[in-house]
Amino acid sequence: MGTLVSVLSPDEVTANPLACPVHCRCDGHHGDYLGSGEDSKHREPLVILVWEWPSKQVPNVSRDVCHELYGITGCQLTTERQLLHQANVVVFPHSRLQPGRDKLPKERLPGQNWVWVSLESPSNSRALEAWNRTFNWVMTYRQDSDIFIPYGKLVPNQSATVNIPAKTNLVSWVISNYHRTQKRAEVYKNLSRYLHVNIYGKANNKPLCKDCLLSTISKSKFYLAFENSIHRDYITEKLWRNSLLAGTVPVVLGPPRANYEQFVPADSFIHVNDFGSLEELATFLKTMNSSRYQQFFAWQKRFSVKLYTDWRERICAICTAYPRLPHGHLYPDLQSWFNS
Repeated sequence: MGTLVSVLSPDEVTANPLACPVHCRCDGHHGDYLGSGEDSKHREPLVILVWEWPSKQVPNVSRDVCHELYGITGCQLTTERQLLHQANVVVFPHSRLQPGRDKLPKERLPGQNWVWVSLESPSNSRALEAWNRTFNWVMTYRQDSDIFIPYGKLVPNQSATVNIPAKTNLVSWVISNYHRTQKRAEVYKNLSRYLHVNIYGKANNKPLCKDCLLSTISKSKFYLAFENSIHRDYITEKLWRNSLLAGTVPVVLGPPRANYEQFVPADSFIHVNDFGSLEELATFLKTMNSSRYQQFFAWQKRFSVKLYTDWRERICAICTAYPRLPHGHLYPDLQSWFNS
């Protein structure tokens, strides 16, 4: 798909792998991701112990992966718990936390910082109240996190070309977990009264193989980038991969338009809330002419999509952010912060 498919190789990734999104301030206030590999140089390597790896497949991190892959020096990742007493930072993915504290280290060493990590929304994060006064830093998709880890971002790319894949249908949606109580299920049900939606995924017994996903979605003019829950900054791969990277126009259901515009240009997506009714939205999609449709791809002249899919890249970002993070701070009420 030409310049559109632009997942950067390790050689292309800068030493600032998780920079702020488009329009985000990067001036050092609490929560912004900043820095470069030079900032993370220490006399001794900064040791980051991942207590349990966030994904099922645990990669080999015995080499200097942060330097080799992302140009971040002085950063040692490990999953070896016997190195707990050497670790400057210990990372705890929420998806791997067990009820009760018996699976956590018995003590926190002086000067050691613990990081709570989650890419899930508050609606899908249980038992947060159990972790009050446990973690020094948070690492989430929220822009006000100590370490900000978005699902994707737009990176400058002055290609001056627009690549729109050939279209054979109007709207598609990939959905694995369909629950009638979700807002997205209600919106889809009502929208489908006015136009046909091509549905793929486990929920419709039409799973797409990994290599089939983008090529299938790209044939649709529009994609329903409906989040499973609506929270500030919760903008997932449904926008970045399934829509923008695939070369289709996202119809988004999530946080307010102004929040999306902190990440992507205002003219690159359609927000469900832009319309007084779903019938109006359906009419807008069905009657759009070619020149109006092409305007939604103007962002390609200035940007490419960068996806974040490798947990090594996210965790290496801790080393770059480390010098600017508040030390000795504890989150007294993790649930209140995450739900704010």
